[in-house]
Amino acid sequence: MAEVKLLGLWYSPYSHRVEWALKIKGIKYEFIEEDIYNKSPLLLESNPVHKKIPVLIHNGKPICESIIIVEYIDETFEGPPILPKDPNERALARFWANFFTEKGTAVGKSFFLKGEEQEKAKEELYEMLKVLDNKFKDKKFFVADKFGFTDIVANVAALWLGVLEEASGVIVVTREKFPNFCAWRDEYINCNQNKKYLPPRHELVAHFKARIQAAAK
Repeated sequence: MAEVKLLGLWYSPYSHRVEWALKIKGIKYEFIEEDIYNKSPLLLESNPVHKKIPVLIHNGKPICESIIIVEYIDETFEGPPILPKDPNERALARFWANFFTEKGTAVGKSFFLKGEEQEKAKEELYEMLKVLDNKFKDKKFFVADKFGFTDIVANVAALWLGVLEEASGVIVVTREKFPNFCAWRDEYINCNQNKKYLPPRHELVAHFKARIQAAAK
């Protein structure tokens, strides 16, 4: 039997992407909670370049970067497909996943940075939301109206953005400004297919509320 370990943080959207993929495939794994302020020797050894989570260790071999890990899981293990089989749809899924790699960091920065850096991050976040709102004018999900790879990657916008809004008391997304994005987010969170994979929202809110309050002191 394959030995699968995941080095991550329970509150990280990047770790969560990998956990979601593992659960879809029905893979048993050991989750090893890391400490970002005291990184384990295993993490530093497994990801010596970036020294970041998540890292999947499969039969002793480490794979880094959440999107790469999800693709690896899809290609390596049997079970329901995560990426589309159609080459065009597959390319589209990867395009939008790359979009979140480039733009998704603005979500966290908008709540944790200060001054000019925070304002710049908020501008980037608004631009991202405009693109997504336009994307969902006539689409239920990112590719072929089926929940899949890109939607898993987009968890930072679907769930974590709302969590950070609630934790900070600062509302960024309104239905008046971004109606199509909000419709996608509602479907994402309330879909029975997804509920079993999403982390407890109240626990995320409590965690980030404490972090935001600590950062403000």
